[in-house]
Amino acid sequence: QVQLVESGGGLVQAGGSLRLSCYAYVNSFSVYTMAWYRQAPGKLRELVATATPGGGTNYVDSVKGRFTISRDYLQKTVNLQMDSLKPEDTAVYYCNAAHIRESGKTYWGQGTQVTVSA
Repeated sequence: QVQLVESGGGLVQAGGSLRLSCYAYVNSFSVYTMAWYRQAPGKLRELVATATPGGGTNYVDSVKGRFTISRDYLQKTVNLQMDSLKPEDTAVYYCNAAHIRESGKTYWGQGTQVTVSA
């Protein structure tokens, strides 16, 4: 069983920055692709960024150049540095871990609220 615990959400003005962190209680952190999703009120959950065990990263177009995902294997954490925040970034952000070989092993954190004021 994998447990994901997020931290770092909060309220920030437009143009500001926040850093989200997700600690993974897992034995084999290196066999999981880590990702951040977000869900705004009334909208579907969307993939924001991914970080593969091989070091690859990917971002949704709306955050490219503003958000940076990184993972720390020693600390078993995945971080999301969010700069130049916009009001449309307001959402609950969820950490996700997906096993690279076993598709049924997908886990979610409890979510952390990010609110960007205009």
